[in-house]
Amino acid sequence: EDVPSQTFDNKDYFCGKETFPVYESVFTEEGGTIRKIAIEIEKPPQIEIHVWTIRKGILRHFYVEKVSKREFEELPYFKLITRTTLSQWKIFSEGEAQISQMCESRVCRTELEDLVKVLYLDKSEKGHC
Repeated sequence: EDVPSQTFDNKDYFCGKETFPVYESVFTEEGGTIRKIAIEIEKPPQIEIHVWTIRKGILRHFYVEKVSKREFEELPYFKLITRTTLSQWKIFSEGEAQISQMCESRVCRTELEDLVKVLYLDKSEKGHC
């Protein structure tokens, strides 16, 4: 049977685990694409932004920055794409570190796309909790 979703303080839960909002921003500049993936964490309250600079399909630069919620709200272009658990975010972060090394010398467009898909929680998995 489906268990009704729990909501406490406007938080969403997935398989009993708390989920966190994930945002994305993609824009092009100077012949490249800058893609930012951000997660909102409550303790401490901050936004962790992972920034990828991609030129001709090759990941040229990658870094992580942390900003306050207030600073994040002033940043343009971000849109909410999903909610994820901290365990899925950890998988994303570890995969990102591997890809950043692997993709310094070759095109990695599909690897980056597949990595972002890790953050989406599959609703059909609810039966497997």
